[in-house]
Amino acid sequence: MTTTTTFPPHGRLMTKLTALGPYLRQKQSSEGHFFFDCLASCISAKKEPEEREFWGWWLILTATETGFEYHYFFGRYDSRGEWQKENVPAKHEQAVLQTLDDFYPKLTGLLQDEFKLTVTAASELEEAELGTVA
Repeated sequence: MTTTTTFPPHGRLMTKLTALGPYLRQKQSSEGHFFFDCLASCISAKKEPEEREFWGWWLILTATETGFEYHYFFGRYDSRGEWQKENVPAKHEQAVLQTLDDFYPKLTGLLQDEFKLTVTAASELEEAELGTVA
């Protein structure tokens, strides 16, 4: 006997994922593909706001047959509004990690508990799996 996974409508998922906080980038998300990011630590507050760059993370969630798989990256959000994969300097690392550690349980709680969908690391994930003890 096979069990069929039922996904909620895209609009409902977008509404619920948006409610998790300022992480979901709706314009970079589409049916079965969701883009989240966090500008966790400003590199230089001395620059004009539109020229500021940040250290942070971005996470891509992609639909599978039973739920979603994710992969995420750390890096610099540049003044053009684009992510550059880079090592986060030690003095910013804790702030960046903390925001990701705060976000991930909210995401899995919503998808696993409310929608009964799986959340797993993508096979190409280069970083540590989220939700595991380091």
